[in-house]
Amino acid sequence: MTEQTTPPAASRYVMVDAIRTHYWEAGHGDGPPIVLLHAGGYGENAWNSWSRNFAALGANRRVIAPDWLGFGKTDKLRDFGKGNARMMEHMVRFFEVMAIDEADVIGLSMGGTFLVKAMASDAPSPFPVRKMVLVSGGGFSPMNEARQILQEYDGSFEQMRRQLQQVINAPLWEDDEFVRPYHEASLEPGQWEFVSAPRLRAPFAPERGDFGNVDDTPYEKITVPTLLTAGAQDQLREPGYAEAIGQRLPDGEAVVFDPCGHCPNVERADEWNELVVEFLDRS
Repeated sequence: MTEQTTPPAASRYVMVDAIRTHYWEAGHGDGPPIVLLHAGGYGENAWNSWSRNFAALGANRRVIAPDWLGFGKTDKLRDFGKGNARMMEHMVRFFEVMAIDEADVIGLSMGGTFLVKAMASDAPSPFPVRKMVLVSGGGFSPMNEARQILQEYDGSFEQMRRQLQQVINAPLWEDDEFVRPYHEASLEPGQWEFVSAPRLRAPFAPERGDFGNVDDTPYEKITVPTLLTAGAQDQLREPGYAEAIGQRLPDGEAVVFDPCGHCPNVERADEWNELVVEFLDRS
């Protein structure tokens, strides 16, 4: 008989302003929940970003990990007028619909960058954050060779392996079973189109892009306790960026994993889990 294993999180759906929104839920316990905001990219969704963290984070806390608008099992809707701002509006409404009035929020890459920019805005924070953890989020994102490879995806298994090679320093990407869920996620109907859409540009429109731009985030305005975790071999950020941001935060600290690439919560999951649980439990 094949042994049945229980997934570390349950798959659920909720309607958010007529948008069918998928999320994973794990754990239980007192205190504010932990909300996980996943990375962007062709093979990303909440499961691929956080499956190695659900059990540890959910040992004594409720954990909620939504699929962003356009990713995973959430509806694939792209707002060509508002762009990323529409994704943020949907996520803010997700918090409201789920009645999350206080949370510890963790963002990976795109999720972390969206989160930290929202928290540093002059406007009132759209998220009810008690503590914040950034995983390779924020900072200057150069338009380099690694980033260019991430933007050129043909849907093949081997191209997904090459994509993962840009973000994972350890040879996890050599294992087909590691690559497979990312490849399957990239083939979700509408996901390739959603991720590719920001690079569409009318012939009369000015050049634009999310990468290679000066990072003008006013980190000094962020007052919530913040932990930055980064990888020393991250090809998508400049060396020392996490420590530099940490020094600008009124209540921030940075931990750099070495060796490690862009996703320490994946590559160095056990150590990352221990570090983050200790930070969130700290009074």
